[in-house]
Amino acid sequence: MWWRLTAREYEARKGDSNRLAMKAIVKAGRTPGILAYHKGETVGWCSVAPRDEFPRLERSSILKPVDDKPVWSVVCFFVRKSHRRTGVGLRLLRAAIEHVKHSGGRILEGYPVDPRKGSTPDVFAYHGVAEMFRRAGFAEVARRSETRPIMRYVISD
Repeated sequence: MWWRLTAREYEARKGDSNRLAMKAIVKAGRTPGILAYHKGETVGWCSVAPRDEFPRLERSSILKPVDDKPVWSVVCFFVRKSHRRTGVGLRLLRAAIEHVKHSGGRILEGYPVDPRKGSTPDVFAYHGVAEMFRRAGFAEVARRSETRPIMRYVISD
C-alpha cells in the first residue's frame, strides 16, 4: 500500500489497516499485482496497476511522468529469500506484461535500480534491477537519477 497512499495516509494506517485496504482492493475485483507460486506455495509478488493508482509516483521528482501517455506501472517486487536469483522476478515481470496486455494497457513502466557497480543488496532491490527489465524487453526512456532509470515496455498488437 506504500505506493498507493500519501506518506501521511500510510503512516496513519500502518499495519492491519493497510493489509485490510489491500484486501478491499482485491474484494472490489481489481488486481493489485501478480503472484508467483512454486509447488503450491506463494514465493513472489509484483505490484502492477495503472500509474494513477500510485500517487507517490506523481510526487516524486525522479519518477514523475515522462509524457502524457497512459501507462501502467510496476512499482515493487517481493521474492521469498529461498527463491531469489532463480528467475522468479523475471517471470513475474513477464506475467505483468501479459496482465497489462489482457487488461487493455499499451505501455508498462518500471522504476528499477541500476547499480553503479557490482550488484544491489536484496534489501534495495525491491523495485527490481535494470538488467532484469532489459531482459524482459524494456527500454530506458528517462533517467533523472544516476541509479534510477525509468524503463518502458510498449505492447504491440
